[in-house]
Amino acid sequence: MKTKTIATKEAVPGMIVAEDIFGLQDYLIIPAHSELTNHSITRLKFYAIQQIEIETNEDGESKKTKYDAASDTYSEYIKSTLEFRKFNEAYNFVVSDLKDRVCILNGQLKDPIHTDLLIEDMEKIICQGRNNTHIIHMLQCLLDSDDVTYTHSVSVAILCNAIGRWLNYSEEDLQLLTLAGMLHDIGKLLIPSAILHKPSQLSPAEYNIIKQHSTDGYHLLQDQNLDKRILNAVLMHHERTDGSGYPNGLKGDEIDDFAQIVAIADIYVAMTNPRIYRKANCPFDAMSVFEQDGFRQFSPKFLLPFLKGMANSYINCTVQLNDDRIGEIIMIDSQHITRPVIKIENQFVDLGKLKNLHIQKIL
Repeated sequence: MKTKTIATKEAVPGMIVAEDIFGLQDYLIIPAHSELTNHSITRLKFYAIQQIEIETNEDGESKKTKYDAASDTYSEYIKSTLEFRKFNEAYNFVVSDLKDRVCILNGQLKDPIHTDLLIEDMEKIICQGRNNTHIIHMLQCLLDSDDVTYTHSVSVAILCNAIGRWLNYSEEDLQLLTLAGMLHDIGKLLIPSAILHKPSQLSPAEYNIIKQHSTDGYHLLQDQNLDKRILNAVLMHHERTDGSGYPNGLKGDEIDDFAQIVAIADIYVAMTNPRIYRKANCPFDAMSVFEQDGFRQFSPKFLLPFLKGMANSYINCTVQLNDDRIGEIIMIDSQHITRPVIKIENQFVDLGKLKNLHIQKIL
């Protein structure tokens, strides 16, 4: 591969970066072999990067892809990277493998649960991310397809792993928590597809069948060689600390820690994924619901680290406000976690002080 060094001011969209570009404290700004966009060039200037190495052809001319200005957003930048392509491939592989390893035959598990193989599968995904923030960004780029049990479960497992890291869990507990996320909805494999994927409102009888999945899942797994916290997460992930959940109306500390974490991840992934009957919610809409109503139903020791971790992961992301203006998140206010400060051109918009504005889309 031939390369040459150019001044950042000479960079134009479509050029190919030849090597990883780091900012302060070894923060990766742009990974090697990525296409430069207006957005990424702005990031180079923001971090005061004076020169970069780009790929060239045999004649020494800079390689350039066909640049599409309409798709110049942070999400599209993430999707253009080699890291995301590997993440996406690993994700699809694990979903397919989960279907083979965890399936139902005549109302029972076809094969025993091999936790070591499931952990190995999830590591194929997790290792593609540089850190929690990077994983959250790549996961968000995946959340644009219809939600089904297996893909939902893998996404919940990835988010559980991230939450566990924000909570400083040990590696062993991280693996068990991730497994709990993978298996939490196993009981849904017993629900008739016509009910599970019904596009219209469920009847009371159908809703009762849906609610049975946590108990059914527990019964499917109770004879497997699984940590008790995983079984509790399967059984209790619809319990709520105010006693409003099911199947047993548990309250407060009666609910397993893993179950509360899985519940938070389960709700977030469901809200930010499209359903047959609605579009996906913006991540900040989902976080706002948690911030407003979640403290009645979840322990703050899990909900606060989740909200802070999620909000901080979107710093530097491009967003669109409800007045259609587009800007970049530059700061999270700890007093208003879901209402950050947005930079729009040379203006700073503090959503914590402007209640009529909110983020309607992450671009």
